Amino acid sequence: MIQPQTPPEAPAPPPVVAPAWDLTVGLINATVQLDQPSGEGTRTVGTGFLIQSTRPDGSPRVVLVTAAHVLERMTEVEARIGWRVALPDGSWRFDPEPLRIRDRNNNPLWYRLPDRDVAVMEIVAPDAFARAAIPLGWLADDNTFDAWQVGPGDELLSLGFPRGLSANRAGFPILRVGRVASWPLTPVEAFPSFLLDFTVFPGNSGGPVFWTPTARRRPGAVEPEHPFIAGLLTQEVLVREERLEIGVVTHARYVRDAIALMDAD
Repeated sequence: MIQPQTPPEAPAPPPVVAPAWDLTVGLINATVQLDQPSGEGTRTVGTGFLIQSTRPDGSPRVVLVTAAHVLERMTEVEARIGWRVALPDGSWRFDPEPLRIRDRNNNPLWYRLPDRDVAVMEIVAPDAFARAAIPLGWLADDNTFDAWQVGPGDELLSLGFPRGLSANRAGFPILRVGRVASWPLTPVEAFPSFLLDFTVFPGNSGGPVFWTPTARRRPGAVEPEHPFIAGLLTQEVLVREERLEIGVVTHARYVRDAIALMDAD
């Protein structure tokens, strides 16, 4: 008698990994324009991005991260934050709203580290932006660069609004790419910032600098297991008013420190 054969067990499906462009789009959705009129038809413009960071009591909140000098140069009590609204037909509408950045006594509502150009403040964001905010765990820490062998020549991506320009009328940020242009990069305590080889303009300050699998790495370098925010753009390099097309990036560890400072208040 011929015994029926048991069919071979089907192989397990491969793990689902989000495409690199999805990871990049996630950061695009979490990045916003900050601006304030500065007279005679001009305005002060910067970039910010949103982080999910629970309060010390465990309740959820959204934290706006930007370069401290962006907010310090905005002298009025209110700035604008560039929300975007998805419409039923698939289009988007730019929908900026006032953002109070100082109290009635003109004291700043943001927190900054004494010696780093990093500012954070808790904000109330529309539901879509609260959901888009990036988890705190995506911020690089003291060990990230060494663990993933980040080094000179590696590509990193950056989002921002150069000279207040957006990618479209919906107000999405412009994606740029640059290469790490300095060494050593760690320890972070000794080297709190690093250089990125790309053209920087006013309006880029405060934007996230990050790695996803779309960015090229040096041959033989370890591939990180997940994307991470390496830092935020805080300065362009000028020599006698000549632009060297180099940006200064402050390590993301100091965003973590600024949030810890806010929590300690």
